[in-house]
Amino acid sequence: MLLFWAVIIFLAVLVLAPVVPTLYQSLLDRPLYEAGGTLSLDNYVKLFTEAGFGQVALNTVLFAVMTTVLTLVIAVPMAVVVVRTKIPGGRFFAAAMQWPFFISSLILGFGWIAMYGPAGFVSVKVQQVLGFVPWNLYSIPGMALTEAVALAPIAYTFCAGALRQSDASLESAAQVCGAGPLRILFQVILPMLRPPIVYSSILVISMSIETLSVPLLYGQPVNIQVFSTFLFRNGLQSINPDYGVLGAASTIILAVTVGLVFIQAKLLKDAQRFVSVRGKATRPRRLDLGWLKWVSVAAISIYVVMGALVPIVGLIFRSFTFIFTPLQSPLQSLTMANYQRIFNYAAYIQSIKNSLIVAGLGAVLVSLVALLAVMVARRSTFRYRRVAEYLALAPQAMPGIIVGIGLFWAFAYAPFGLGSFIQGTLWALIIGFGLRALPSGFGSLAPSVMQIGQELDNAARVSGADWIKAFTMILAKLITPAFLGALVLTFVTMLKEYSPAVFLGSADTNIIGTTMLELWVQGNTGSVAALATIQIAITAAFVGLAGLLLKGHNRDA
Repeated sequence: MLLFWAVIIFLAVLVLAPVVPTLYQSLLDRPLYEAGGTLSLDNYVKLFTEAGFGQVALNTVLFAVMTTVLTLVIAVPMAVVVVRTKIPGGRFFAAAMQWPFFISSLILGFGWIAMYGPAGFVSVKVQQVLGFVPWNLYSIPGMALTEAVALAPIAYTFCAGALRQSDASLESAAQVCGAGPLRILFQVILPMLRPPIVYSSILVISMSIETLSVPLLYGQPVNIQVFSTFLFRNGLQSINPDYGVLGAASTIILAVTVGLVFIQAKLLKDAQRFVSVRGKATRPRRLDLGWLKWVSVAAISIYVVMGALVPIVGLIFRSFTFIFTPLQSPLQSLTMANYQRIFNYAAYIQSIKNSLIVAGLGAVLVSLVALLAVMVARRSTFRYRRVAEYLALAPQAMPGIIVGIGLFWAFAYAPFGLGSFIQGTLWALIIGFGLRALPSGFGSLAPSVMQIGQELDNAARVSGADWIKAFTMILAKLITPAFLGALVLTFVTMLKEYSPAVFLGSADTNIIGTTMLELWVQGNTGSVAALATIQIAITAAFVGLAGLLLKGHNRDA
C-alpha cells in the first residue's frame, strides 16, 4: 500500500507542478514572486484586447487545421495501401514511413529551409528553370506542410496498427457480394479506421498547437505568430515580460488541449461499433489495385524522398560545405570547418553531452516510473488504480512550452529551497522532458502487461508470494522486452525534445536543440547543419543498436 500511494502522490505532484502555478499566475495582477498580489481576470482581458492575441489565435487555428488535414491525407491512404494492398516493396515502404519519426521537427525544418527555402538548393534550381518558385515556405501552408511531414508517421502508425489487427471477414463478405477493390477500400476499410483517425487527429492538432520549431523558423522572419511563438517572444525574448499575460495565454492553450482530449473520448465512446477482431478472425487478404499500385508507389516515394530524405541529405551536405547552392558544385566547397567549430568550443561539446545525459538518464527514470504506473493501474487491486493511469497519460494534454513555463514557476516556489537547487540544472531538463515522455512510456508498456494472464499472479500469490515478489520473480522477466522497447522510445523522444529547455535551461545546460536555435539566430547555418547531423547520427546508431539487442533478446527468449 505504501508503494501504491507513493506512485499516486509522485505522479500527482509531477503532473500538477507545472499546471497549478500557471493557473495561479494567470489570475494574479503581478508576477508570482512579488508579494501582495490580488486575484482578477484582467490578464485575460488584456490578452484579448491589447496583445494582438486574436490574430495569433486565428493563425494557430489555421496552422493546426491545415497540418491535421495534410497529415491525414498523407498517412491514411499510405497506411491502407501498405497494409491492405499488393504493392512492390511493401515491407520497405512500411519501414520508410517511420523514418521522419526519429528526426525532430526542428531538424526537419532546418533541412526544408536548406532545400526548399527562398535561397534553398531546390528553390534556386526551380527558379532557374521556371523563372519563379511555385511555393512559399515562409507561410502558414508552408509551416503546415513541413509539420505534416514530421507528424505523418504517428497517424500512419495508428492506422496501420488498426488495419493489421482487424478481421478481414468483412472484406471477404464484400467481395462475395461483388464489390471491387476500390469499393471495399472506401466502404469497408476506411469507415473502420474512424477510431485511429480520430485519435491521431486530436493528437496532431494538440502537437500543432504546442510545436515551437517550425513556426519559429518559418514564421518569425515574416512576423507570423502562433500560440507557441507568442509565448516565446513575450516570455523569453521580452526585456520586461508580462507574466500575467503569459499565464493567461498558457492557461488558454492548456484548456484547448484538455478539451481536445475530452472530445476524443466522446467521439470514441461507442467503441463497440468499430470492433472487428472476433474469436474467428481470418487472415487479411491483400487487395490488388492493378495499375493504381504504381500510383501508390510513386506517392509514397515522393513523401519519403522529397519530404524526408532530400532535406536530411541536403542538411548533411550543408554540414560539409562552406556554401550550399546549385550555383556552385558542393564538391568545390567541401570543408570540415563546421564540425571543427563545434568540437573546438567547449559549450557546443557540452550541449551534446547534456543531450545524451538527459536522454539516457531520463529514459531509464521515465521507463521505471511508467512501469510502476502500469503495474499499479493494470496489475493491482488498489482502490485508486485508475488514477495512476489518468495521471500518467495527462501530460499528453500539456504542451512542451507550457511545461517549461509552469515548471519554471514551480521551481521558484518549491519548498525547502529545492527549486533553487534544481532550476537551471540538468535535473530540471530531465523532469521537464520526462514529463513529456511519460505518456509514451506508459503507452508502450501497458499493452504488453495487459497481455499477461492474471493466473500467473494468482499462482504466485497462492504459493505465498506478495505483490512485489510476484512482480520481481515472474512479471519482470516477461515484460523485459517491452521495457527495453520503452527505453528506446523514451530515449528518442527525450533526445528530440527541446521546447521545455527554452525556459528551464541555462548557459551551462544547453542541449543540442537550444544550441541549434542559438546558432541559427546568429546565422551560423553550417554549424547548425553539423549539430543536426550529429544528432541524426546519434539517433540512428542508438536505434540500430537497440534493434539488434532486442532481436537478440527475443531470440534468446
